[in-house]
Amino acid sequence: MAIIVRIENPRQPDVLRLLAALDAYLTALYPPESNHILDLDTLCASDVRFFVARDAAGPLGCGALRIVDGYGEVKRMFVDPAARRRSLGRAILERIEREAQHAGLRLMRLETGIHQPEALALYRAAGYAERGPFGEYVVDPLSVYMEKTLA
Repeated sequence: MAIIVRIENPRQPDVLRLLAALDAYLTALYPPESNHILDLDTLCASDVRFFVARDAAGPLGCGALRIVDGYGEVKRMFVDPAARRRSLGRAILERIEREAQHAGLRLMRLETGIHQPEALALYRAAGYAERGPFGEYVVDPLSVYMEKTLA
């Protein structure tokens, strides 16, 4: 089945189920103070582009681009466990970066957790390097902060 990654409304029932699975996953890994989850209203804000990867059966993964003070931030990246090992995370991340470039951004940043080795591997393979906290983030031993300059 063909997979499409496009901007969608996160308020769709099937997407809400995907976001609930992501929230449950993150809540199981980290305490509340180490979870930097954008809520649904923020995902619908004008400075956020929310992407869904889906095939004919439904949504398989998601990710968001938040535009902040001249850079893009990767948020809400998730691939349903049943859909993993199909390079969906990479496809979503590439789509987010293309949207950032289209918006004139040349720098991407993100925060992820130390208990997510697959996410860390994806970001490192995509050219992201570790850095210190940025924006409103503070030093957190459970967080990894990364950035990448876009071509």
